[in-house]
Amino acid sequence: MNQRRPMIELRGLHRFFGTTRAVDNISFEVHRGQVFGYIGPNGAGKTTSMRILATLDLPDAGDALVDGFSVVDDPDRVRQRLGFMPDYFGTYANVNVREYLDFFARAYRLRGRDREAAIRRVMEFTRLEGLAEKPIDGLSKGMKQRLCLGRAMIHDPTVLVLDEPAAGLDPRARIELREMIRALADRGTTVLISSHILTELGEMCDVVGIIEQGRLVAVGSVEEIQKQGQTPRNLVDVRLLDAAESLGVWLAERSDVSQLRVDGQTARFLHAGDPVAEAALLKAMIEAGFRVVAFGSRRRTLEDVFMQVTQGLVQ
Repeated sequence: MNQRRPMIELRGLHRFFGTTRAVDNISFEVHRGQVFGYIGPNGAGKTTSMRILATLDLPDAGDALVDGFSVVDDPDRVRQRLGFMPDYFGTYANVNVREYLDFFARAYRLRGRDREAAIRRVMEFTRLEGLAEKPIDGLSKGMKQRLCLGRAMIHDPTVLVLDEPAAGLDPRARIELREMIRALADRGTTVLISSHILTELGEMCDVVGIIEQGRLVAVGSVEEIQKQGQTPRNLVDVRLLDAAESLGVWLAERSDVSQLRVDGQTARFLHAGDPVAEAALLKAMIEAGFRVVAFGSRRRTLEDVFMQVTQGLVQ
């Protein structure tokens, strides 16, 4: 395996449905051991591009590669290296957990000891050993998601594509799923994951790509996206002993303050500057006579960045 070659690469990918440009010239790379968060509203083109990557659809133009192999020219080799977890879970009547995994292991042509070892490995990793004989239609949502992840892992792929794996899960199940995905990445598996739970992606992902109306509007780490085309800005919250209207007027005159909102005794705004500049701002407030009770700042979250670079457009 070429360590420098991207494990996932989209090259000018296009997919149209009539006049709808579901995927419109998408290009990005994901390297070995990275978790890539694919973010966008419903209908943005996430699932379509993920299905193309999983060889379940074909592009109208461009290409997608997994470990250097094209989904168009070498789909069988792509399938050997990729596991796909869709956003829905198909169940079968009268099948238990172990039988379900055994079925997919056989579908990947695993035989004898190799098949048994794969089933044990997956059940141990997903913590399903105690549910081996349980019918899958009786599993909770969280256990079904674990089983669906296990199905995608059964042939030990180097790349996993997970479409909304945390949808509908309770907080504990989401945390456990996040830990599993991070553990897979630490072992060298490359993971592409889409989700609407942006706070969790921000904690889990090395790189994110934001897609809207079929086009990639930003790609990089959260910090890199924040810096694209602008000075880095932190969210600042200030609380006064008195009403904050006059502080709002004072702040509105400053060039390093934007998106100012005043509510009662508090003011919230974006501030362009490092911690030294923030300390100078606080000093200037006090010297101007404002009775500051609390002053705090934080870096913007993935949700903040998403709202910054998207416009809420749908197609």
